[in-house]
Amino acid sequence: MSRGLHRLALEKPIYELEDRIAALEAAPLGAQQQDELKRLKREVVELTTRIFGSLDPWQTVEVARHPDRPKSSDYLSLVFDEFVELHGDRAFGDDPAMLTGFAKLDRHKVLVIGHQKGKTLAERQACHFGCAHPEGYRKAMGKMRLAAKYGLPVICMIDTPGAYPGVGAEERGQAQVIAESMFLMAQLPVPVVCVVIGEGGSGGALGIGVGDRVAILEHAYYSVISPEGCAGILWKSAEHKAKAAHALRMRSGDLKEFGIVDAVIEEPPGGAHRDPRQMATKLKTFLLRTLRELVVQPADALVAARYEKFRRMGVFLEAETAG
Repeated sequence: MSRGLHRLALEKPIYELEDRIAALEAAPLGAQQQDELKRLKREVVELTTRIFGSLDPWQTVEVARHPDRPKSSDYLSLVFDEFVELHGDRAFGDDPAMLTGFAKLDRHKVLVIGHQKGKTLAERQACHFGCAHPEGYRKAMGKMRLAAKYGLPVICMIDTPGAYPGVGAEERGQAQVIAESMFLMAQLPVPVVCVVIGEGGSGGALGIGVGDRVAILEHAYYSVISPEGCAGILWKSAEHKAKAAHALRMRSGDLKEFGIVDAVIEEPPGGAHRDPRQMATKLKTFLLRTLRELVVQPADALVAARYEKFRRMGVFLEAETAG
């Protein structure tokens, strides 16, 4: 279990109990202390389950953004084997906010694409906190074409607050390249699996989010805009971010209900950041099960079903009300 330096306010009662447990374990234990230790361990499990089972929308955002939450690079080492990174977009440069490369997932050879936020401050700044530039999406598209050429499934790990919003990115075609990436993914003749592992922000997430199966981790979120951005537009102040988070209906349960995602991957008690290895095992199990279903399907059937899946989103019927 991870005990990182960063602790959310909602986790404070959990860590207080765990500190008491650590203090007891550090001292000689008599019969009374052993009974107390067992009681505290039961209590911390119950408390963790209760807190993380009733997160409000803004707390979910905080958990999704937790600095200790596993990143794409963590899952590359915990889930995949023999990862060989591929760099550059053959046009402008190499974007560190977008990881691409070939890997093995048990018996499957796959192409992996993932946003990368970085862990240290220097890494985060280099990766622009997971906000990819146009060259990042062009890099991803080039590697997707390679996957199609060699008949390899594509696995995308989404974790971004949004595409980079700078002037240079716009000058190099940010909006256009995201649209092109979505168009390409809709036509790839190989299985495509997308998983939101942390933040799924706007077009930055959609740029690698068109797949045969789209899943989300239990405490991740997927939204057309960040809560702060939404609050700034609707209420002219980011102070209303919690209200915006509630209005956006962007949590895993809501998304599954609306048909935006196909599956919700349960996180370990207390969230992925408290047990990255267990989370990686759950993610690997989902990916293997999903690939087994998809690799046996003909390419034309995959593409047709993928197109229809996304065309259905947002379709609704209005019933006439009695006058």
